Amino acid sequence: MDSLHTILDWIRYGASEFARRDLWFGHGTDNALDDAAALVLGLLHLPFDLAPTYWQARLDVAEKTRLREGFRRRIEERVPVPYITRRTLYGGHEFYIDERALIPRSPIGELIERDLSPYWQGGAPRRILDLCCGSGCIGMLAKYRHPEAEVVLADNDKNARAVAEINLARAGMEDSGIETLDSDGFSAVSGPFHWILCNPPYVAAAEMETIAGEYRHEPRNALVCGTDGLDLTRRVLREAADFLTGDGVLVLEVGSNWPALEATYPDIGFAWVVCEHGGEGVFAVGCEELLAWREAGLL
Repeated sequence: MDSLHTILDWIRYGASEFARRDLWFGHGTDNALDDAAALVLGLLHLPFDLAPTYWQARLDVAEKTRLREGFRRRIEERVPVPYITRRTLYGGHEFYIDERALIPRSPIGELIERDLSPYWQGGAPRRILDLCCGSGCIGMLAKYRHPEAEVVLADNDKNARAVAEINLARAGMEDSGIETLDSDGFSAVSGPFHWILCNPPYVAAAEMETIAGEYRHEPRNALVCGTDGLDLTRRVLREAADFLTGDGVLVLEVGSNWPALEATYPDIGFAWVVCEHGGEGVFAVGCEELLAWREAGLL
């Protein structure tokens, strides 16, 4: 590392080392080069879209020391980059993140960018719930998209809500019509909502034994929910209609556990979202359909 002097030197070195060490990329990047760039720029407090003219800037001793430690944690401890830098991009916006909350990466952000089309047919939603909000990024993304909407961030993990509060403060959104709630599922929530956006824990308990080491740095309660991972998902499906407007839409993520959900409800045809930017296991369903499923005993 003694021969690394510029920003570009460190990014190039990091890309080579990360690829050689067989790290896992799934927390905002999907390759070694982007992961190295996010680490270097993040630790140097530089914008992620830094102009290439600055890449030949030479680093001082303190900056090199900071990068050495960051590279050590990424390679030896397999800590995801956002937990090292305390920064991540999601939906085109930068958020604060630390080990108290899941690193933002949900494909739900892509749906928000297109106003839940084609599943939502109304105008601008007036009330939006981010259920299991974690860092608050999904609800805040919806607020960026619809500034006039009332947004509720709900989670029963006080540590995750603390991260959400940091993000609200950094964005100047504390008094902008966003409320944070301590809620186990819908227990403390008052509807109705036009949109309910939910990225609950959905990893099966046994999967944690074989999951990539990077994911073990995230809070287990934000990943695992019961033996099959679907305990909370089943509750949300049963109860969501009671908290939606008549034309409201639930967007729910179960990730790679979608085959287990289909096996659990073999008579339901889930409308799986095709994600152009990657990701899987997100579906959308309207209030009327949720009520029909419940009345037919399918839930």
